[in-house]
Amino acid sequence: MEIIATIRDMQSKANQLRRDAKSIGVVPTMGFLHEGHLSLIEVARSISDVVVTTLFVNPTQFGPGEDFEHYPRDQERDESLAEGAGTDILFIPGVNEMYPEGYRTFVVTEKISSVLEGKFRPAHFRGVTTVVAKLFHIVKPHQAVFGQKDAQQVAVIRRMVEDLNMGVQLIVAPILREADGLAMSSRNVYLEPEERKSAAALYRALLYAKDAAGRGERDVTVLRGEMMTILDKEHPAAIDYVAFVHEETFDEVAHLESPETLAVLAVRFGKTRLIDNIIIPVPPGEHNES
Repeated sequence: MEIIATIRDMQSKANQLRRDAKSIGVVPTMGFLHEGHLSLIEVARSISDVVVTTLFVNPTQFGPGEDFEHYPRDQERDESLAEGAGTDILFIPGVNEMYPEGYRTFVVTEKISSVLEGKFRPAHFRGVTTVVAKLFHIVKPHQAVFGQKDAQQVAVIRRMVEDLNMGVQLIVAPILREADGLAMSSRNVYLEPEERKSAAALYRALLYAKDAAGRGERDVTVLRGEMMTILDKEHPAAIDYVAFVHEETFDEVAHLESPETLAVLAVRFGKTRLIDNIIIPVPPGEHNES
């Protein structure tokens, strides 16, 4: 596995790979890799000639008082895990490399970036789209693999890619979960033992919504109410939102009638904020045909 730390070297490598007609797959991460990240690398490995994994804790997507300084980091461990999962090139730029003195340019995807996560973390998606746009210009990938856990992030990036004609194919890989259903996340390490136990309620609430929809419930108010009840039983939890949205626009829906609906939620356990989602399938023939 080759390790590259500068933009110039990464662009030079990407240019050579493209001249050699090699397809490039990129997996952008903030490091502290877990099985969820490794599954994304494995997906990229299956569809690309060369896999580039990026490790960069991006300061522009953290708001005031968030955990940028304390975000878990372990580069030596990440290097070993990334190589074992099939990474060919590990791109590890520093903050000054990505945002040199005098940097002033940001990429903003409007509307979809201002709801739900965007409402609770106002500058977050501006930082996400900016760093992903930069990584796409640096790594020059044909495919980019992201995880379903960050569903709104995927929707924002998809909109950016389409609007700016970036020519990158986005692949969305399924959520990997712990045995009790908790979605794998680097932030899970922040949870105290009791908080970790309580956090399993996230998946229970999401499964309830999927199962109830499968039994024919279509009223989002009913579904949300029961999900809130499940979450409210966990006293350490503080609910930021529980919503049902169109997976591409993230417009909220009041009734399940689209096959592209997601149930999404964000909940705080002590100082740790976790997000999760689940696809709510609507049987063929029940949704409106276009």
